[in-house]
Amino acid sequence: MSTDAAITGGCLCGAVRYRVTGEVGPISVCHCGQCRRAHGYLGAYTDAPTESIAITGAERLTWYRSSDQAERGFCSVCGSVMFWKPAHGRHISFSAGSIDQPSGLVIDRHIYVADRADYETIDPDAPGHWPQADRP
Repeated sequence: MSTDAAITGGCLCGAVRYRVTGEVGPISVCHCGQCRRAHGYLGAYTDAPTESIAITGAERLTWYRSSDQAERGFCSVCGSVMFWKPAHGRHISFSAGSIDQPSGLVIDRHIYVADRADYETIDPDAPGHWPQADRP
């Protein structure tokens, strides 16, 4: 998704801010166990090429390697979950909840639906709803 203006966002306390220019992906809502634990429910992310994201306050980011494939970045001051970065480093995903509004972005898909919590019901008309095998 191309945007005419930069997308900006930040953590709850404002210690970490970012600015994204250029192409930004649609929002994916993730139902995996790691996102549930990190966010307290679901993880909603969009992404952009690494070189198009400028982070202010990066020294206040703490990175946690959550798996062999990725690490998660959160504000060391307020604890806001901000980023998800795959090991290949070609893009960085940033939390949809951290984006300044209005963003103009839309939810495109739900991923790892098979891993959703037992208390969760997903609207079968939701965009990209995949009740069987998920596509990352």
